[in-house]
Amino acid sequence: MSVHAFVDESHRGAYLLVVTLLKPTELERTRRLLRSMRVGGERRLHFKHESDAVKRMIAARLAQSGVRTRVYTGRGGTEGVRRSCLAHLVDDLIKLDARRLVLEARGREEDRRDRRTIGPLLRRAGGDGRLVYEHLRPHEEPSLWISDAVAWCHGAGGGWRRRVAPIIEQVLDVGGSGHDSRGRPWWGDLRLWGARRGSR
Repeated sequence: MSVHAFVDESHRGAYLLVVTLLKPTELERTRRLLRSMRVGGERRLHFKHESDAVKRMIAARLAQSGVRTRVYTGRGGTEGVRRSCLAHLVDDLIKLDARRLVLEARGREEDRRDRRTIGPLLRRAGGDGRLVYEHLRPHEEPSLWISDAVAWCHGAGGGWRRRVAPIIEQVLDVGGSGHDSRGRPWWGDLRLWGARRGSR
């Protein structure tokens, strides 16, 4: 069955990009669960701003919900490593027959950079037109809150990481900032990306 994917990021020494994977039949139930966890009239959950008690409640309910997430991590300049993570993510989403990718909006220029990365990757992989992607603000799509919570907990490590471990199905370390031995960004050369896909 096809999936919808929801992406957020975090910086805790290493860069973290987290995707939540939901089947179409899970979307409304998951959104209702997330909205039910808001406190004090919040429009959205923003994990780092919640009290520890609320954090523990959210993590416990997510762990029991059975949702699936994946973590992509790397080191280096934010935009370079984000592009590397996005390239791996797009590759995985095509294999999963994903139909929709929602990324948390970061700003006009940052979102434009994402589109310049994702569009060519989809065209190269033959996924253009099958996988629709867009940027939304967190209050517009509650499913983004899961990725926000998992990114915070995984980055915090220790007990927080253990709390969300049941819903993390994969952690992929993409390495450095995504440059080859000559200092060129491999995510910018689609021939290199195609070779990476063909070698699998």
